[in-house]
Amino acid sequence: MKFCTIASGSSGNCAFAGTDRTLLLVDAGITAKRITAALHDMDYDPSELSGILLTHEHIDHISGLGVLSRKYHIPVYGTAGTIEYIMNNRAKSLGKMDPALFHKISPDQNFRIGDMDIHPFRISHDAAQPCGYRLAGDHKSVAVATDLGCYNDYIIDNLRGLDGLLLEANHDVNMLEVGPYPYPLKQRILGERGHLSNDSAGYLLSDVLNDHMEFVLLGHLSQHNNYEALCYATVTSEVTMADNPYKADDFDIEIAHRDRSSRVFEI
Repeated sequence: MKFCTIASGSSGNCAFAGTDRTLLLVDAGITAKRITAALHDMDYDPSELSGILLTHEHIDHISGLGVLSRKYHIPVYGTAGTIEYIMNNRAKSLGKMDPALFHKISPDQNFRIGDMDIHPFRISHDAAQPCGYRLAGDHKSVAVATDLGCYNDYIIDNLRGLDGLLLEANHDVNMLEVGPYPYPLKQRILGERGHLSNDSAGYLLSDVLNDHMEFVLLGHLSQHNNYEALCYATVTSEVTMADNPYKADDFDIEIAHRDRSSRVFEI
């Protein structure tokens, strides 16, 4: 299996996962032009995509969806709440979309696209019906877990035994608290339906690391309340200090960038 982020951050999100037979995107929150260019850099074409999996309907996860799916007739998968929000024309910037392209999926009910098995799981975020995804193919599994206001045993269970993980590390709490955001927005981000902090990402990661984890990408970093070096230092420090048999240096932990693709991980 191959995996990379095409963009990851508060300004736009899109990830790629593929096998020899099945190519998928998780979210399409940047322009179709940028997504197409990134796929071409990997020697793929958007017309080869088997589907787009939506985590939720916020614009930084769907802004390129309309153009991309219309042009290439790509099937779109999302929860009933996410799809109904889009189809009820509340995501007006996407333009008109063919209802036949949409496929409703349910959290905790597995489905299959090509040779990839997909397990959606519930996440806590202020969207209609958000979810994360666990993807399995080529006897490997990866997960996309971003926009987590909080986590619990259910989330931990869905992230156990992975070979690769894209995990949210959105903000540094101190930067957010003293930063320029208005108070209600700060409370939203810090709340249980907001975003995961660097510290919380480190705690969660410590609970799901395993002997065969090949990579961890820390993503969805805030442009104003985080920076890459701080995010990396905080998360890796929490992993190293945690009560588990691992140190951060035991794993390939990297930052997913907002303005360019990560390297392509082949697992």
